Amino acid sequence: MMGRIRDDSIAEVREKARIDEIVSEHVTLRNAGGGSMKGLCPFHDEKSPSFQVTPSRGFYHCLAGETRVLTWDGVRPISELAGETHKILGKHGDWIDAPFKSYGVQRLHKIVLTRNRQTKEIFATDGHRWFVRSGAGLKNHKEVVTVDLKAGDRLLSKYPRHANPLLPVEADNNYASRGWVVQSVEATDRVEEVFCAEVEDGHAFTLEDNILTGNCFGCGEGGDVISFVMKVDALSFGEAVERLADKVGVQLRREDGDIRDDRPKGPSKSRLIEAHKEAQLYYAEQLETADALTARQFLSERGFDQSVAEHFGIGFAPREGEALFKHLRAKAFSQEELVAAGLVAVGRSAYDRFRGRLLWPIRDATGDTIGFGARRIFEDDRIEAKYLNTSETAIYKKSHVLYGLDLARRDIARSSQAVIVEGYTDVMACHLAGVTTAVATCGTAFGDDHSRVLRRFLNDHEEFRGEVIFTFDGDSAGQKAALKAFGGDQNFVSQTYVAVEPSGMDPCDLRIKEGDAAVRELVARRVPLYRFVLANVVSKYDLDRADGRVDALREAARLVSSIRDKSKVDAFSRELAGMIGIDIEEARREVRRAANRPASKPEPQRSTSAAPPAEEAKPAVRALPVPDPRDPRFALERETLKLVLQHPMAIGRTTNEIGGNDFTHPTYRAVWELVAAAGGPVKGASDPSWGSRVRESATDPTVASTVSALGVEPLRTAKQPDASYVALHVFKLLELTAMRRIADLKSKLQRTNPVEHPTEYNRMFGELAALEQHRRTLRERTVSAQ
Repeated sequence: MMGRIRDDSIAEVREKARIDEIVSEHVTLRNAGGGSMKGLCPFHDEKSPSFQVTPSRGFYHCLAGETRVLTWDGVRPISELAGETHKILGKHGDWIDAPFKSYGVQRLHKIVLTRNRQTKEIFATDGHRWFVRSGAGLKNHKEVVTVDLKAGDRLLSKYPRHANPLLPVEADNNYASRGWVVQSVEATDRVEEVFCAEVEDGHAFTLEDNILTGNCFGCGEGGDVISFVMKVDALSFGEAVERLADKVGVQLRREDGDIRDDRPKGPSKSRLIEAHKEAQLYYAEQLETADALTARQFLSERGFDQSVAEHFGIGFAPREGEALFKHLRAKAFSQEELVAAGLVAVGRSAYDRFRGRLLWPIRDATGDTIGFGARRIFEDDRIEAKYLNTSETAIYKKSHVLYGLDLARRDIARSSQAVIVEGYTDVMACHLAGVTTAVATCGTAFGDDHSRVLRRFLNDHEEFRGEVIFTFDGDSAGQKAALKAFGGDQNFVSQTYVAVEPSGMDPCDLRIKEGDAAVRELVARRVPLYRFVLANVVSKYDLDRADGRVDALREAARLVSSIRDKSKVDAFSRELAGMIGIDIEEARREVRRAANRPASKPEPQRSTSAAPPAEEAKPAVRALPVPDPRDPRFALERETLKLVLQHPMAIGRTTNEIGGNDFTHPTYRAVWELVAAAGGPVKGASDPSWGSRVRESATDPTVASTVSALGVEPLRTAKQPDASYVALHVFKLLELTAMRRIADLKSKLQRTNPVEHPTEYNRMFGELAALEQHRRTLRERTVSAQ
């Protein structure tokens, strides 16, 4: 039996497998400050990112021991500061206390800097953060890690707002310096103990010669790179080590003896992936043979040459029934492994799963081939299906796989845009045309699991940040697919769009007939998905007839009422009214009726009410929705209300400008109305039982429970909330309201003809200019509060 992997080999894998690179194969990570990176959790669905890569998981950003730090007591080597708290110069020019810690042994890079004919060297880890001047006139700055520093980069300097007489004279004399300039960055053989500070305010501190640098967060609980791979790929410990060793080029050594094998029974996933790797290479070689002439012609007719085929790894499955089987058996793969991989099937004997077909390798986000898509190209192929795909295996789940994601994921993360097309050739056409964010499903419709996979790479958590663009054929099947996509629209925080070529061509055909620019134009002409779906529904009816308008409204209202995100219902209702040519209130009423039709049994409940007869005739009041405390769309509203209820003295009169319309969630709006009715935070500042009285005044149980939750839920800051923290939330809340009003006014302007209605148009334009100025004022107040 195979021996246990030696501890020194496991340690070597841990050292060489950088956790940020491994995690980034599954999640788009963005800088979270303080040397940490954040992304959407790969282990559960979420709207706001909670998954954080920190030093405790093996990703460190630290400085070498001799690095000299600017402290209140003078310039000192950072190694002497470890284990103690010292007053250092922070990002905002203030002297603040920060603990210094050791972060273990790490490999170092050498950074050579020059300033005013002086030269200095700093040694730091490859992922340590620096602040580099950028923008016009170098007035802005950006964060750059060590390995991304370039010659000519000018490091940001930081000087104290209050001079310290204890500092060396030479430091004071250099306050007017333009900063140190990077000359070179190179890896070294130095592997030694490294140190860093933990700075909560600004996540940065200042080195000798006033160089501002990023800090590290302290270590927390969590797994390492091996445990991450075990969980994300459902592997045993041994399999995870083997997978990582293969990635980073570590030759594993094993102990001798009869050691219990902890791997699961049956072929290991690593062997299935290895079999697919060999199969892909074999199929690619077969594409060059004489038997593959028809396959090459198929590609050539669609504008794909040999270099394109090599880029996408396309191959050809020989018509001989056992060609791949024999090839892989000669490579020491067992029949059991090949069957489990879905490459071989067994009847009277073993035979190749794909025969006489053009093949696309289907890869996971890391680039490993895990399956194939096979197209029929010969008329005498006894299998009529145009496409065959690998069946479900231990490594291939079609509902979790997107073709082309391995090629597109970096551009998806960089642009926050993903284009969903329908086929393999469409993905190829898009990428060749410059739309490098295109992906496709593999033999199944785009579903919820695909959404979850895609969201992780989109970093889909900031409202209005990204775009998901679906391309559909203009036929009935395409419209049906659009309806299905619309049903899953709420899976994304990003805005969803649809791109349909007027003549119904898919991206591949469009590129053949009209060229690359036409494919790019197709994506650029995208329209909001909800607008496309509603327009398709409405277009089925004759809107010149009264009964046609009624029928169109009824069907479209049913669609609008089914939207899970109720905050969008009113906007869709208004757009629907414009499409049909009816009053907005009429559309809203029909949407409300459509929402109420399925639930037609609450009638008996009205008779239990103690209300007088006149009240009984009114429709039953619908309960307010329970707000999700994790919903990022309402996080600002929730935090503001927590400040109001828990710290009315701190918030004081800052909320004078706030009104009910600043809260978009109906329950939060109701809570604010109770607060206002109770006299507001000013009243609560002098009344210890004010919070309880606010709760007791609630007549709706949802509002009452929400008040209770807001009264005890911790704030999103570890410090006592001060005026700056309060102002930041209040001004942001008011700014969002101004932005909504601006969006509404712009929408009205777009629907108003300036020639036919010049007075109204000019009035709205003036109002828009005033609102924009108001928003800019709020933004300035927000920035000054930070």
